[in-house]
Amino acid sequence: MSDKSVQKRKFILETAREVFAGKGFRSVTMKDIVEACEISRGGLYLYFSSTEEIFLEVLAMEAQETDDAVEASLENASAAEVLAVFLKEQKREILRAKKTLMAATYEYLFTQQTAKKDNFLKKQFNQAVKMLEKLIDLGIANHEFYDVDARIAAKNIMYVLEGLKISALTMGVSAETVDKEFLILMQGLVIEE
Repeated sequence: MSDKSVQKRKFILETAREVFAGKGFRSVTMKDIVEACEISRGGLYLYFSSTEEIFLEVLAMEAQETDDAVEASLENASAAEVLAVFLKEQKREILRAKKTLMAATYEYLFTQQTAKKDNFLKKQFNQAVKMLEKLIDLGIANHEFYDVDARIAAKNIMYVLEGLKISALTMGVSAETVDKEFLILMQGLVIEE
């Protein structure tokens, strides 16, 4: 794929991200994406064949961006600082739940007949657990974190995050609630100096 094609594809995905965040998954049509991108229908079909394909690519792009940001942060910050930045970003997403892809993601999962092994949210969850496990292992090795089972701690963080995301969409959560939950997570990991 040429540089121009790569850039066009990225532009479509970034624009579609905003469309899905605003309208959810089920309401978005290829026409909506064509109009938002200000391209022809044929131009869109050169890159993608359906809204589902675009949506899944958008989610994959978001997951990769998060992984890349954490990896880059590890080069310049301690494990505890990286975890704090990660949780701060998650808090921002939780508090903006209705303006992010969160609702569209759950909507997609509840409306699709996806085999359990093909569940992308489960794959993303497991990928995030691996990333957090690596971060926690690093924190333990650097004596920043208590000597805990890194995998269990990573899963616990992800379960808390998923619970907060669902709560944000269904009943709302305050910044104070998110802060309290994150404080408990950090107190269970970070060695106070």
